[in-house]
Amino acid sequence: MSDPQQKQDEGTEETFISHLVELRDRIMRAGIAVIVVFVGLVYWAPDIFKLLARPLMNNLPKDGKMIVTDVTGSFFVPMKVTMLVAFVIALPVVLYQIWAFVAPGLYQHEKKLVAPLVASSYTLFLCGMAFAYFVVFPTIFRVMAHYNAPLGAEMTTDIDNYLSFVLTMFIAFGVTFEVPIVVVILVRMGLVTVKKLKEVRPYVIVGAFIIAAVVTPPDVFSQLILALPLIVLYEAGIIAARIFIGTGEKAPDESKAAS
Repeated sequence: MSDPQQKQDEGTEETFISHLVELRDRIMRAGIAVIVVFVGLVYWAPDIFKLLARPLMNNLPKDGKMIVTDVTGSFFVPMKVTMLVAFVIALPVVLYQIWAFVAPGLYQHEKKLVAPLVASSYTLFLCGMAFAYFVVFPTIFRVMAHYNAPLGAEMTTDIDNYLSFVLTMFIAFGVTFEVPIVVVILVRMGLVTVKKLKEVRPYVIVGAFIIAAVVTPPDVFSQLILALPLIVLYEAGIIAARIFIGTGEKAPDESKAAS
């Protein structure tokens, strides 16, 4: 009796090790994709940083400029920005490697949902970053410059601090634009219903303003820029979930109630 048990344990161990090996290979391929894109962009690293800094530079007072307080900041900050751009460009490859690793454990109907889910998530995240760059950054920097003018304070910032700020905003708005996807997934999994989503709408509105107050600069206008899109996207998620369920895909709870 011990021999079959021992063989089963050895088979389980071999399967576990094979999964680890595959995971390592997938991570290496994803990392190589990012590195290849980074190497292709590294020559233009200063230009990429200038492009990222344009919203601030366009709203600085005349002869305004950014400063470097770290000895190596002028080198490493553009490299960080270029690596971020490389990761965003290579993200489809990274997501594909994740998909290829988890696909064998999914059911057929789950596999059909992954491709549109990943594509829409990636697109919405890019839209969130674009919204932050083209709408939020110019508005916030213009408001901050307006506040500094009466004080006679010179508006300058360290490039490393600026990078930290824009990364926070990119992540915040990128995640915000994922709200419709999250809402549809929750309804699809049967964790909530469209009716329940409508009922908790007031709490979502309050939560949106709390999140905006934590993430954005401490002025009302900047908070509105994040809170309002979050609320609108939540409503868009409800509409998308209603359309999705209207095609015949009902949440499990609703199906049981109907039966």
